Amino acid sequence: MDKNISSAADPIHSEDRALLTNASRNAINRLVRCLFAERLLDPDALLWAKDDREAWFPLWASQRVLHFTDLRLAPAGIVQNRGQVEVLYGTGGQQRIEDPAALISEVVPSLAITPAPNGLEHLLRDVDSSVCNDILARRHREQWSSELRGQIAQAGASGFLAYLEENLPPHLAAMTLDQWGALEGHPFYPTWKAKPGLAPEDVVALSPEFGARVRLRIVALRSDWAYVEKMPHVGGYSEWFARNFPELWRDWADGMTARGKATEDWVPLPVHAWHLENFVRREFAPEIEAGVLDPDGPELVTLPSMSFRTMLPESEEPRPFVKVPVAIRMTSAQRTLQGRWIRMGPRLSTRISDILSKEDDLRDEVEIFTEELGAILRHPDTGDEHRGRFLSVVYRNVDALARCDGLLPVTVAALLTASPLDDRPLICELIARNGTESEATVAAFFRGYARTVVRPALTMYLLYGIAFEAHQQNSIILFDSHGQPRKLLIRDFGDGRSFAPLSKERGYVKGVLSTTFDDDIRPVRSYLIYACFFCHLHEIALCLTDQYSVLGDSLWRVLREETEKVFEALRPRMLSNEFWTEERQAFLEQPWPAHSVMRTLMERNRDSRAEHQMPNPLADELRSAQSPRYAP
Repeated sequence: MDKNISSAADPIHSEDRALLTNASRNAINRLVRCLFAERLLDPDALLWAKDDREAWFPLWASQRVLHFTDLRLAPAGIVQNRGQVEVLYGTGGQQRIEDPAALISEVVPSLAITPAPNGLEHLLRDVDSSVCNDILARRHREQWSSELRGQIAQAGASGFLAYLEENLPPHLAAMTLDQWGALEGHPFYPTWKAKPGLAPEDVVALSPEFGARVRLRIVALRSDWAYVEKMPHVGGYSEWFARNFPELWRDWADGMTARGKATEDWVPLPVHAWHLENFVRREFAPEIEAGVLDPDGPELVTLPSMSFRTMLPESEEPRPFVKVPVAIRMTSAQRTLQGRWIRMGPRLSTRISDILSKEDDLRDEVEIFTEELGAILRHPDTGDEHRGRFLSVVYRNVDALARCDGLLPVTVAALLTASPLDDRPLICELIARNGTESEATVAAFFRGYARTVVRPALTMYLLYGIAFEAHQQNSIILFDSHGQPRKLLIRDFGDGRSFAPLSKERGYVKGVLSTTFDDDIRPVRSYLIYACFFCHLHEIALCLTDQYSVLGDSLWRVLREETEKVFEALRPRMLSNEFWTEERQAFLEQPWPAHSVMRTLMERNRDSRAEHQMPNPLADELRSAQSPRYAP
């Protein structure tokens, strides 16, 4: 065992070997998946046994071989490790790899890249942090699951989802599922739970996978130091805040008056409690001393969502989400909230809302969480907003969760997370509502699911040039009482991408921001393919194929058919026949672009748009050509 993993595990009961073993195995499986997906190790060099399960990978640089006792090759070139990993030495000896650091050490000489001098150090530190936090989360999940089983049994509910529907307001049921789905993390992040430097007790207290409740302090920022971005229907910042948080506004205003400050000269600004005490008081001491920032104020109890720093007030009456920066490194990035995100959210929300008001069919297929208002600290003389990335806020409308139509909102990541009742993914509970879980039922369910996601996502992109970042965290599916998917619900437009020529074609002349592209649609297309098709729909297909032993690539054929239908339906409205052909090829035939997360980590490259190519699982030629090399 790596000494860093051992020492880091000490505060969380290192004597519990089972949890540590499972967490290490989770990390190894993620590393194997990422290494081969990004072709840092060439998957074509794998030698397979005739059963298509056991495999060997030669490490020529060190004259060793990795031996996988149970390895699965899935569509899109995904390699899934289900068994043990061993290193075979040229001298005839062998050793089982039991921790992720040992695996990384073995493969480094054979990688397709040369890591930066401190790249491996940072990667190992983040993986260690992930392992330790995984132990904490799994231990808590055992207790949480036990409590839920008792509550579900006492209520006589037919399942976990049914229990939440029957016992909580819709917005709180949806947030419980959102927190429940925060366990596993992004499918292609090797450091999925990394929060280096954050104490274990803070990880537990602040993270959604622990069912956390987190306080926000409503501080005061001088109004002349605040840049405000808002949707057209929103009046002034303080007016909007007072209308949506009336009790909080009253307490804030009373406190300001008691301290001799006129409320019209200030704006209320929510700040994450940990961020305030561990960063803001220190880094913004000059502003506090100069009377620009008043750190006192009332507090709001919130439920952190899957993103960690987007919070829903815990109240029976639905209140807007509050998204704030937190100076914590999570999954290898510090979670700031920059000026372009403050601007992008309300602007893109305005544009999409206008589109939906004119497109009846599209409005029936998709809803959005509008980001109505945002603010950031900006120096009144210089206009500098750089430091404001640590003092900013975006408010997100909650109406889409406060439903009265009987539809249940479920964050996609929660669908892939084990139920507290039977350890099967929650998506199985929805399929079971059909009365059968036959292969035909599963295929029909997936067809309806794919249609629910693909039609609105592709329509918005192909006609208006707007790409939804529709991955597992940002996508919510609305299900009816029979467990059938009915509508797509999308959130988070702060980093959205759009293509100006398509927007202009539809009458939207003014660009949105720096993530609006004028000459090349590929960055916008890549954004959609990676988030929606690769990290979302592809993962749903993998999950259902594994759970129900669906043969071959039949679910990917379903996804191809549903994608083809959208292209055929939209062809008369598209920019040109050439554009139609080019986009159809990109989605259905050409390799899919994917973010090179692990490569970026090891090379210490801050280019968040670095990409690699994956085999397109919808392409007939690529699917039929995907065959393993067998060992002699």
